[in-house]
This record gives sequence, C-alpha cells and structure tokens, in this order.
Amino acid sequence: MAQFFSLHPTTPQLRLIRQTVAIIREGGLVAFPTDSAYALGGHLGDAALLTRIRRLRQVDERHHFTLLCRDLSEIATFARVDNARFRLLKATTPGPYTFILEGSRELPRRILHPKRKTIGLRVPEHPVVAALLAELGEPLLSSTLLLPPDEFPLTDPEEIRSRLEKEVDLVVEGGACGAEMTTVIDLSSGAPELIRAGRGSLQPFGFVLP
Repeated sequence: MAQFFSLHPTTPQLRLIRQTVAIIREGGLVAFPTDSAYALGGHLGDAALLTRIRRLRQVDERHHFTLLCRDLSEIATFARVDNARFRLLKATTPGPYTFILEGSRELPRRILHPKRKTIGLRVPEHPVVAALLAELGEPLLSSTLLLPPDEFPLTDPEEIRSRLEKEVDLVVEGGACGAEMTTVIDLSSGAPELIRAGRGSLQPFGFVLP
C-alpha cells in the first residue's frame, strides 16, 4: 500500500521532504508533481527501479529517462555540454524543458539509451521538486506519469493513489499540477532538434510549428 504525503506547494514541510528522500534512497518508487506533469521517480543507481518504471510505462530500454537536476552545473556533470549548448541551457533553465544529451561517465550505462548513450536532463521549476533535490544532493531519475492506454499524464493525486497504490511506494501531493508534458529538445547531435512540443515555449530555439 502506497504512502501518501501532502506537501505545501510553495513551502514544503522539511520533515516530509526528508521522509520522501529516505524512501527514495531505500529504492522506493515515488509519484510526485513537477512544473509540467506528474512524474515517477527514484534513485538513479537503482537497477530494480528501472524495471518497475518500464513495466508501469510499458516502455523498453530505448525509452529516454530524465534526470531531474538541481541546476545547470549538475547537468554539466552528468552530460557532455560544450559552450554553445551551455549558453542555450542557461537561457532556458529552470523550466519545462527536457534536453537529450550524451551522458557522461558519471552515469550508469543501464540508464542511457543503449545505442546513442543519451539521456534526458532538465532543471524543473517547482518548489517541491527543488526541495527534494536539495535534500537528496544528486539528480533524481524520472519518467512522466503517463500510463497505457492513457492519452494524457495523470494529474490527480487521489487518482494516482487509487490506480497505483500497489505499484508505487509513495504518492506526493504538492498542489496543482498541469497535464502538459515538457518540450523535448535533442541537443546530442549539434543543432537543436525538436522531439516533442510541450509546455515550454519554442521561441528560444527558433522553431516554428506549421
């Protein structure tokens, strides 16, 4: 049975943040709000966690997981970022963007795309996630809480608990959370490539949708 924590959306209780991080460090799978949609997440070094998320999402090893990072410098630790990419990231973080980049040697190979050795990275702009990352002291492995055959991510914490009470270890409620996913930009091959248009504006990248 999943635990359920109700956190203040702008000033989350430190006691509950610490309890959440303890569950994450012990290998727990957590559902939590972000600045785009709800996400599933846990400790990036836990192999069993990957299996659980892939089973719930029904995705294979080619699925790009996302590292939620505290700041831009943390992204630069876990991905290969040259000066041009750094400037682009600096102009768009924090925010509702996921960037596909080549992972660094700091990351376990099992969380990278098997052929491209890439991973998604982002700096979310949400007080609850920021508090979790600050307490954890490292990135959080995550994937959008989009369950098959749903068309949109889950947004209601009570529905999440009802549907996943035997699948996750904790559901975190942290105020309103949208259903629109992040904008995904692939920076791994040089020029930005739009993978998915989402909540983040396309203007900083010069993309124009038809």
